[in-house]
Amino acid sequence: MIPTLIHDSPPPTDELLIDAYSHAVSGAVAAAHPAVVHIEVLGQEGPGGSGSGFFISPDGYLLTNSHVIQGARELRVFLADGRKLAATLIGDDPDTDLAVLRVSADELAHLTLADSDTVRPGQIAIAIGSPMGFQQTVTAGIVSGLGRSLRGASGRLIDNVIQTDAALNPGNSGGPLVNTRSEVIGVNTAIIRPAQGICFAIASNTARWVAAWLIKDGRIRRSFIGLAGQNVPLIRKVIRFHHLAQETGVLVAGVEPQSPAARAGLLEGDIVIALDGVAVTAVDTLHKLLTGDRIGERAIVTFLRGPELRRHAIIPLEMPGRG
Repeated sequence: MIPTLIHDSPPPTDELLIDAYSHAVSGAVAAAHPAVVHIEVLGQEGPGGSGSGFFISPDGYLLTNSHVIQGARELRVFLADGRKLAATLIGDDPDTDLAVLRVSADELAHLTLADSDTVRPGQIAIAIGSPMGFQQTVTAGIVSGLGRSLRGASGRLIDNVIQTDAALNPGNSGGPLVNTRSEVIGVNTAIIRPAQGICFAIASNTARWVAAWLIKDGRIRRSFIGLAGQNVPLIRKVIRFHHLAQETGVLVAGVEPQSPAARAGLLEGDIVIALDGVAVTAVDTLHKLLTGDRIGERAIVTFLRGPELRRHAIIPLEMPGRG
């Protein structure tokens, strides 16, 4: 019996690969761009800044960056079909640099928020927005990195940030970063000057959570204990004596009068090392632990006063709203 020879298909040419990439990007843009808007901000003393945004529901809710709408007296939204609509601020969260606006319109094109936990480095990332006022500008690249952290305007760290080399410029802020299925994987938020190709987007899972609470309550609830702190290394002898599994903690640099920290007996010079048994190695760690579900709930703060290890009960309060 004569064996049958199987000929492998020739590898795709560079031209075919480029065509496939081009079709993937153009197809994603065609599906996504009707939901992307240009936002014009009018401040208290005349024209303000501008940015981008995108609809997340057919009834007019849209996402953008918090820093885009700061100081706004009036907000105008320019749709891809040429319409200009007044927008209302539903709520914003400077701690994640996200905000939700709403316009009075129905049956609007809108985008789906993807599961950003499934995003992988190297996959295609497409940014759509209005850099320098040029509406519906498209740039494409890849996801360069995951799990980055950015310092927000409020001073808190924004976690799980996506890094991309899709070119972003002023005005891209608040626009979507989408995959080839036109699903939003991030909200474009920052660039690093003068570096090129280092841009960041708030992950879609963060955006989904924040948007849901802003639509429901108009704000994000967080707790606080009322201390000013700074990161410090722990003394080796103290680490060994108390069998600590960490090398840093948060030095109490100040305590607000009548605050939860003051009522718990914390003093300047104490070093906080845990909250409810979870290690506190830095101020950012403490911020992450002070979530809305801790408001009014008794917790145990563990701290060092000199070489002595102490544990006191503390009841976090709700962080006052801004403005």
